[in-house]
Amino acid sequence: MSAFVQQLPALIGVVIGALGSYLAVVRGDRARFRRERAVRWEERRFAVYADWAQALKQQVALNYRLAAHFGNDPHPHPLSPQEAEPLLTEAQTMREPHGEALILLGSPEVVEKGRAWIVTVLEMERFLRAEARDPEAWQALLERQRAGRDGYYTAVRDDLALPPGHSARWPLTPGPRP
Repeated sequence: MSAFVQQLPALIGVVIGALGSYLAVVRGDRARFRRERAVRWEERRFAVYADWAQALKQQVALNYRLAAHFGNDPHPHPLSPQEAEPLLTEAQTMREPHGEALILLGSPEVVEKGRAWIVTVLEMERFLRAEARDPEAWQALLERQRAGRDGYYTAVRDDLALPPGHSARWPLTPGPRP
């Protein structure tokens, strides 16, 4: 028995070492799982934010073209109300699922900024449905829409801890006339 007692400290050391190693592996696996899950959700939120913005920008682009028909916007490819109606309907239909995903996965700040942006886009659409011919009022709506977009993108960058980005406002210089 004295041999067993002599080996007991080594045996206890092995058991403690094995237990400590097991706990370290389990803790490491949990931390890795949490990191991977956070990355997965961050990637998904980024996709939802980008998809919703792209769908809304499709609607904005159609509004520009329709506004050109009424002489409110210099867009080179105007659309008549009859041509625009099915395209606007399709753009809205395509945007709806992205809006639901935004509400589901977006931070409250991003969702609120997105709401502010879309409210302005819908005001632009109402302006055009009234067949208004007022370039100054249209320009004011454009500025509000751009500010809404900037607010949305800033909130997205803050939520995803991205660095500040470009405002996407650059002056267009007129090209040479043919």
